[in-house]
Amino acid sequence: MNTAYSRDAAKTSADMIRSRIGDSAPDIAIILGSGLGGLADEIEDAVRVPFADIPGFPEPTVIGHAGALVAGKLSGRRVITLAGRFHMYEGHPAVLAGFPVRVLHALGARTLFASNAAGGIRRDLDAGDLMIIEDHLNLTFRNPLIGALQEGDERFPDMSEPYDSRLRALLLAAGDTVDVPLKSGIYAWLTGPSFETRAEVKMLATLGADAVGMSHRCSRGRCPRCKELSVGCAHLCCGAAVGEVIQRTAPATDCGRARDGRVHIVYRNTN
Repeated sequence: MNTAYSRDAAKTSADMIRSRIGDSAPDIAIILGSGLGGLADEIEDAVRVPFADIPGFPEPTVIGHAGALVAGKLSGRRVITLAGRFHMYEGHPAVLAGFPVRVLHALGARTLFASNAAGGIRRDLDAGDLMIIEDHLNLTFRNPLIGALQEGDERFPDMSEPYDSRLRALLLAAGDTVDVPLKSGIYAWLTGPSFETRAEVKMLATLGADAVGMSHRCSRGRCPRCKELSVGCAHLCCGAAVGEVIQRTAPATDCGRARDGRVHIVYRNTN
């Protein structure tokens, strides 16, 4: 059994984090993806803990990922944000990609918002659109839950609703309130780091994917009492037809930064 990213390891990491931020459990946990880390700068009474100081957390190697846990208050709520995440294309195992969610649960988080930059496939997705992930295709063929069953996990988690419908409805309502249009769709998760070929984009569209990216998605049993909701930010794409090369015009971080403010507004107004 790999104990490096186990439930006990998550408790060790959480204890270290509490020594810096205090014992209060967060109301909400937020994972910020490529180019979307600016929200962490808006947190009041912020306490920053570099990933390098947290047991089990390597320093991120990707541009647009600051590599810090930030705790404080956002719109009057206690929040913990991860400004950065880990990807398998950096050489990390799938179990590490899911480890931060286990740590957030050990810190008391029961509601999780996650965001990432992605490439748009569906024809009505324009550069910078925000898309709520309603379901996903795991095309990495890897799962962070493989291995010995740990206390609190489910052996065969139900994935018929991986993203909580109530939270998705709240996010849509928040978008309406602040006049930020939100779309919904299916996210395809690939390992990367290569962007997709024309043939791969056509294949993904045929499979039902609306957007594609390299960021790890929800495995419900990893944190059975956390309700995870994810927002994907579409890349610039050649939108004339499905099958055009989607990752040519601008990097994901540029798209993320372009819509960073909209993500902030929606998060702040989700109640």
